[in-house]
Amino acid sequence: MSEETPPTDRVTEPSVSDHLRPTVPAYDDGVYRVVGVDDDRVTLLRVTDEQGRRAHTGEVLTVSHEELSGFEPAGNPRGGRTLRAVVMSAPETAYWSFRAFGQQLKTAPLPAAIAAGTVILGLVGDLADVLPSLLAGILLLLGSLGLAYVGSGRA
Repeated sequence: MSEETPPTDRVTEPSVSDHLRPTVPAYDDGVYRVVGVDDDRVTLLRVTDEQGRRAHTGEVLTVSHEELSGFEPAGNPRGGRTLRAVVMSAPETAYWSFRAFGQQLKTAPLPAAIAAGTVILGLVGDLADVLPSLLAGILLLLGSLGLAYVGSGRA
């Protein structure tokens, strides 16, 4: 059920995005999200582990409407990642982001070289007062956007 609706004791007519918890040992513990409902059956996706922590299990379960008696409504589980875990994972996330960016640049060397050259021309032209500041700024901006475009894998 959604967070606004307090859970009841029985599941009658589930809707997509409702959350259910099994009450019988025939199903793995955790919280399941309703991802499909038709006249004969209900499709559920397990979204938490046994301890109730949000998890990407990929476990899909299809039950008949009669089998829903083995489930009770549950609240929407929260993410479960602490602020400390998010902060501690930031360096690793940055490493993999830069690595993927670099790999994308390597797959398109000519566009990457043109974009990088435009950035360098804008920087050097402004620092050495060879180019007007406005033109150097435009070159720097266009080169940066070009690098972002190529690094995103679209080139």
